[in-house]
Amino acid sequence: MKTYTEPSRTIPVAAEADVLVCGAGPAGIGAALGAARAGCGNVLLVEAGNAVGGVSTSGMMSHWTGQTESPLLAEISAAQAGSVLLPESERGKPDNAICHEALKNAYLRLLDEAGVKVRLYTQVVDAIVEGGRVRGVVTESKSGREALTAKVVIDATGDGDVAARAGAAFDMGREGDGKCQPVTLMFRLGGVDTDRAISPGSFETTVEVPSGEIQALGRANLPAPAGHVLLYHQHLPGEMCVNMTNVTDIDGTDAAALSRAELVCRRQMEAIVAFLRKYAPGYEYCYVVASASQIGVRETRHFRTLHTMTEEDIVEARQFDDWIATRNHFNFDIHNTKGAGLDANGAQQKFRAKGKYTIPYRSCVPESLDGLLLAGRCIGGTHKAHSNFRAMPICLNVGQGVGVAAALAAKRGILPRDLPAAAIQTELRRQGVEP
Repeated sequence: MKTYTEPSRTIPVAAEADVLVCGAGPAGIGAALGAARAGCGNVLLVEAGNAVGGVSTSGMMSHWTGQTESPLLAEISAAQAGSVLLPESERGKPDNAICHEALKNAYLRLLDEAGVKVRLYTQVVDAIVEGGRVRGVVTESKSGREALTAKVVIDATGDGDVAARAGAAFDMGREGDGKCQPVTLMFRLGGVDTDRAISPGSFETTVEVPSGEIQALGRANLPAPAGHVLLYHQHLPGEMCVNMTNVTDIDGTDAAALSRAELVCRRQMEAIVAFLRKYAPGYEYCYVVASASQIGVRETRHFRTLHTMTEEDIVEARQFDDWIATRNHFNFDIHNTKGAGLDANGAQQKFRAKGKYTIPYRSCVPESLDGLLLAGRCIGGTHKAHSNFRAMPICLNVGQGVGVAAALAAKRGILPRDLPAAAIQTELRRQGVEP
């Protein structure tokens, strides 16, 4: 490979924060709000896109999934439900369906009320590390190349971009072969007769239509690796959200691979619309209203932390002494690494657990890197456990806990790994979180 040596240069420090949160998806939102509400008056949230919310907004995810209890999620849902951007008939109805534009505004309002500073259109490109401690990040934007420094940095980028650039150890994808779950480009349909529209919500949901069973028809008629049928009701009249594009063997940390996935997904969209018009009742006159502005990446890096979450932790409903995210519940939602549908190691309708589980602070602390905490799907966990805790409500919970920890560590002037879990839990209880 040819190389180019970039000349050294001095770049300005554009901001100095107490807590710097990189990535404004659900984990980053939780982290920023958790830190600010814990009394940190200098929280900076940095996002590469033009909106906060990550996969829940820019990624056009259809709904908040799982049976996780979260006072913060309830507050966010209520904030969305009160939005003037919703039709009058839908206002005041908090539920798990997402209205993407209303949610963008609801997030920004909550962040602003909490005093969080938000910088959009800003891409993190490097980590600033001194003596084994992360001191900040380097960014690129319309403003040029800049540095942002902080007492504590939270990596909520999903892929763990800050941690990777800082040199934190990680494993990619599935144990043994490194394969990751497929990626998806979500989109919304208009022109749907929602009174008649079918809405299979899981791989194992079967629906009989005039031409046969819809999942079987999908496998037979859609271009592989697409083939499953997942459709979700929305708050907007005549609209449904579609989770049916599917691309396997994609490295979500590689720009060329993501570009290829975008092309494949957009070709699949055309076939999916034609399929639904032909086979799905209520979709005879459907059309594409909008598609996600970022592709949905389910899995990439799993960082090595002080504790690695396992599937046994989830099934046994472990209550860790150093909990920072509680009352979490979801299934093993492993999308097939070879094609459409559920992976052989996944479990949806057959998923069984002894109750709701907690996530320990240790799973958010890198093994040997200081000044940095992990939030969201890149925390320490196995491939199978990750398929559960990657759900957005759980990532939100983890973010809130990590944000509280970062605020307390910054205030006390100590390393995050030296912060007692009991102090985090006291503040989380004050914010309404109970084990």
